[in-house]
Formats: sequence, C-alpha cells, structure tokens
Amino acid sequence: MPVDGDRFGGIAADALLAELDTWPKPGLISPLDNGSHDDMDYNTFLTSINVIRPYFAELAEAGGAGADMAELRRIGRLAEIAMLAATSGVNTHRGSIFALGLLCAAAGAACAERFPLSADRLTRIVGGRWGRDIMRGPIPLNSHGSGVLRRFGAGGARLEAAGSFPHARTVGLPALRAGRVLAGDERAARVHAFFALLAAMEDTNLLHRGGIEALRDARQAARDFLLNGGVGRKDWQAHAMAAHRAFVVRRLSPGGSADLLAVTIFLDRLENAP
Repeated sequence: MPVDGDRFGGIAADALLAELDTWPKPGLISPLDNGSHDDMDYNTFLTSINVIRPYFAELAEAGGAGADMAELRRIGRLAEIAMLAATSGVNTHRGSIFALGLLCAAAGAACAERFPLSADRLTRIVGGRWGRDIMRGPIPLNSHGSGVLRRFGAGGARLEAAGSFPHARTVGLPALRAGRVLAGDERAARVHAFFALLAAMEDTNLLHRGGIEALRDARQAARDFLLNGGVGRKDWQAHAMAAHRAFVVRRLSPGGSADLLAVTIFLDRLENAP
C-alpha cells in the first residue's frame, strides 16, 4: 500500500509545534519566555520545525519501503544537518528527530502492511524491528546522552526507543487523556502529561545540567504538582509557573521530557486521525 509520507511528516511537525506551544513547562522554551536558555528562543524552534518536517515524511516513506536502521540513520543525519544550518548550530530538535523519526518510519511500515495505526503497534514496531540496532550504536561522543551514559549509566532516548517507548505509552498518553477530563482544555492536558513524564522518567538533560540532585529535585517538583491535583486545581497554572521559575533559577531544562511529550502528542493524534 502506498505511504503518504507528507501526512505523517505533517503530524510529526504539528506535534512538535503543540509541544512548543505548551506552557508552563518548567525550564523550557514556550511562547511565554526562553526558560533556562540563552542561545535559542521560540522563533528558533519554529524555524527548526519547518526545516525538518520534510525529513519526517522521508522517514515515513523509508519505513514503508522496509528500510533498515542504517538508512533511517542516514536520513536522520541529513535532518540534523539541515536543523543546525537553519539554527546557526543550535541543537533544537536532535532528540525529536530521533524519536519522531523512528515513529514516522514505523507509521510508514504499518501503513504499507495495512495495520491499524495504534500507539501500541507503532511503538512496538520501533522496538521489534530496530531496537537491537538502536542499542548497538554508533553512540555520538559529543552528545548529552552519551555523556550521562558514561557518568550515570542512564540509557536516555536510546533505551526509551529500543524498549518501545514505555513512558510515552504508559505514562504520557494516560496523563494526556486524564488532563482532558480534569481541565477540558488541550493546553492544560499537555501540561499534565508533561509533569507526569517528568515525574516518571530519567531525563538525561537534567542529569547533564545538574546531576543526580537536579534530577531528584525536578522529579519531586513534578510529583508535588500531580499529587496536589495537577491541572484539576483551579490555580494549577500558578503552581506550574512557580515550578517554572524555580527551574530557571537553577538553569534546569528537562528536554528529554519535552521530547517524550511530543512523542505522546504524535501517538495520540495518529490514533485519533481519520
């Protein structure tokens, strides 16, 4: 069956835009402010999303054609090169190119084989078809993920993808849907999902910036937000903003959680698309 790569590329890019437009996300860039970052802003991310969108379409088509991991990596590297050229060398979306790129390839494979586009099926295609090669390498020596792997033994994005995105499936998606019930608002639901992911996962960006202490404190702040009612509280936005300001003071930026929020949004939209 022919694969509509543009459709999947568009859903991936829209998921990245929805993640970017979600606020408050402690420490991260949004329409509100630049969070803990001095080298990038909202427009930097918009530029990056527009540039990498066609590569998601190409990855979907490659997945539909039965591409191996080497071919997916080749396309992913081209997307990274285009991103860095457009942002003057700033890494805005390397993690998202990796995660959403694999899921676009899985969507292409599922479409080609006439399988339903469920979150469970797509994530398990990634783990089942490419998981071993994902963990086998090569590992970039200059990435934040490789640094924390050496220092702390954290698996990061590789382990998440090779394991069929367990946090997106079992934490992000249920929290997104719970947030809709609690608040009846899409932005609030995405904030709820973000805090749930932050509370549950081992965010390698936090480990890179602040070590074990930063990760522990960030996860506790997320748990406090959720245990106090999350977006079901009338003053949830003030509570989330307080966490945001505290992260900015410490220059903490949970980029791994942001990447998985984008994955969660992508999977949710694919499941609910016509």
